[in-house]
Amino acid sequence: MTNEVILNTAPRGLADAADIVDEILGDLMTSERGRWTLIDENLGLPFDSLFAMVRAGGKRIRPALCYGAFIGSGGDREDETAQKVMTALELLHTFALLHDDIMDGSSMRRGNLTVHEEFAAFHSKSNYRGESRRFGDGVGILAGDLAFVYADIMIEEAPLDVRKIYSELRLEVNIGQYLDLLGTARCEPTVEMARKINIYKSGKYTIERPMHVGAVLCGKGQDELDQLSDFGLPLGEAFQLQDDILGVFGDDTLTGKPVGDDLREGKPTELVAQTINLLSVKDRAKFSELFRRCQDSTDAIAEAMAMIEGSGAKVQIEERVDLLINQALRALEGSYLNDLGKEILRDIALYIAHRKN
Repeated sequence: MTNEVILNTAPRGLADAADIVDEILGDLMTSERGRWTLIDENLGLPFDSLFAMVRAGGKRIRPALCYGAFIGSGGDREDETAQKVMTALELLHTFALLHDDIMDGSSMRRGNLTVHEEFAAFHSKSNYRGESRRFGDGVGILAGDLAFVYADIMIEEAPLDVRKIYSELRLEVNIGQYLDLLGTARCEPTVEMARKINIYKSGKYTIERPMHVGAVLCGKGQDELDQLSDFGLPLGEAFQLQDDILGVFGDDTLTGKPVGDDLREGKPTELVAQTINLLSVKDRAKFSELFRRCQDSTDAIAEAMAMIEGSGAKVQIEERVDLLINQALRALEGSYLNDLGKEILRDIALYIAHRKN
């Protein structure tokens, strides 16, 4: 990268956003658990699992980007509506992760059992009637739905223009998720499909729309939103590409997921698609067969990882991340945002580019 700053700890914007969001979430968790366990003490378990998931090491990237755009547009850190909107974004992300884990059949999230696996084990240990997997999946879905409802409660006082962008964000992440599921089922990843998924499942949902929300909270219009998009869309693509690298080569002690997890799940990532493009016809057929076997074979995962690295795809994706980050930073410097907003968002961009989890 032309900008050599590498952040080894969470930058200021993430820390500030986390402080705001965690305080609101703590109050919400305490009051809601108390309210519902008065109805039935058995309700404590799903609430405990949901709240443990919210607390377990999330980076608060979406609230932080909203915060950076809000502050950069002249907003006040103590604005209660903005604080609740930031919390809504984190709760919506929790909803998406809970449902995503069920769709992907993931067993680990943030270093712990996923909620659906936790409740499947609880069902089995309790010798309850019926199938443990279905019980676990059902509770996982309901926990996600609870997070979705609490997100709506957090954003209900926001201006209509903010809620319209928030609704579009919710639609976009669902569209991206379907494309991801379809690509996984087809098991024929292409760069075109991977980039489309990157835009809707990550670029818009994770980066662009949270910033739009922050700007509109300050009354900004389409010209300003377009400037944020010029920064946010390449940053969002870089975020997802880095996520793809971590999903295959990441340290499981940092990512909280098993090594090679994206290969195991058959994710149609750009990393995999570029590998296929770079290999010879003979090796392409071998890799495609390995990719299909990764679901059931750790040996296939290890061999596929070696072929990805050997093809040069990993290096190519890392170089593309650098190009995208620099493109985003140039757009940021030319934007309308004040100096503090630019500083917050610049630090988040660099953190995203070099994160290890």
